Amino acid sequence: MYRVQEHDFVDLSKPRKHDREQRPGLDRRGFLAAATALAAATSMAPPVFARNFGPNAEPVRYPDPDIVVLDTRFKAKLGNTPIQRLHHGTLWAEGPAWSGVGRYLLWSDIPNNEQLRFIEEDGHVARRFRYPSHNSNGNTFDFQGRQISCQHDTGHVVRYEPNGEVTVLASNFEGERFNAPNDAVVHPDDGSIWFTDPGYGGLMNYEGTRHDTGSVQPFRKEAIYRIDAKTAKIAKVADQPFKPNGLCFSHDYKRLFVADTGASHYPEAKNIIWGFDVNGEKLDEAQTFADMELDGKAGFADGIRADEDGNIWSSAGWVGDGYDGVHIFAPNGDRIGQIRLPEICSNVCFGGTKRNRLFMTASQSLYSVFVETRGAHIT
Repeated sequence: MYRVQEHDFVDLSKPRKHDREQRPGLDRRGFLAAATALAAATSMAPPVFARNFGPNAEPVRYPDPDIVVLDTRFKAKLGNTPIQRLHHGTLWAEGPAWSGVGRYLLWSDIPNNEQLRFIEEDGHVARRFRYPSHNSNGNTFDFQGRQISCQHDTGHVVRYEPNGEVTVLASNFEGERFNAPNDAVVHPDDGSIWFTDPGYGGLMNYEGTRHDTGSVQPFRKEAIYRIDAKTAKIAKVADQPFKPNGLCFSHDYKRLFVADTGASHYPEAKNIIWGFDVNGEKLDEAQTFADMELDGKAGFADGIRADEDGNIWSSAGWVGDGYDGVHIFAPNGDRIGQIRLPEICSNVCFGGTKRNRLFMTASQSLYSVFVETRGAHIT
């Protein structure tokens, strides 16, 4: 199977050409059968060229070849919907979160120190929803509709109140500031906020403020934390992942899944998604839920979300065409589908009025695709 090599020249300014000629000698039934077989084969193969989402791109012939079914359990694919690029121009897009009340998606552009907003009503993007954002990364909304944001620059987890004030929910643990909080989720039963602190924003000025520690590691060991909604007490709940990154609860809130990107700094780390059993205020039984290796190559999982059927949708990247995008895993950890993007995908979020639209922050762009499932949680 042909793959684009590094020495191959690909002009992305030109739209891809499609072969519209019908092969001679085929009757209508034979032609339809051949077309169906070709579509099925194409959906399983990486694209020959990186996809062009620019203004001169040709329409995509359904079914979208970059929505790939790897297993019949992947039932979320729609045959007549395309992957759409909604915005282009960020430096590193991250942290998508859906506001059901406002009917908008907000996300972070970490290096540009801003948050942006996509308005569902008319599909336009409002620049600089928040500026400065303190190099915010992950965002979410609690069950009162308040935005919660993880800030690299300050090392804080904050909440934006209805009156415009900002409440600092977490700034330090046992007297030491956090490295750079990354992503957060809220539990509906007690309102507790669970967040990760892998420290990437403390390693560089590009995405935060570089900590003057004399090494490549930030202040404290990377870990997962929980903020008690009633007492504001902060507890460390797990530190098995080398660099805990994106996280999400299972559809029934019985498990917590955490992406580990520790291989970026630790040779012994594996590119996996961890699964923890939730035991009240604690986490038990750390296990490997899914391995990011595909066809002998393992990229990073980053942001993750659960759908109503218990599948886990994970951003994926740092490998190249045919891998980067979104990987979908069944409740038992089997990879069952892919959404291939021409950029490294950092995070995902279900949104839209019906929560059946998957939004994907990917490097310099925001993408979306309608799927035949719904997000398990409010954001």
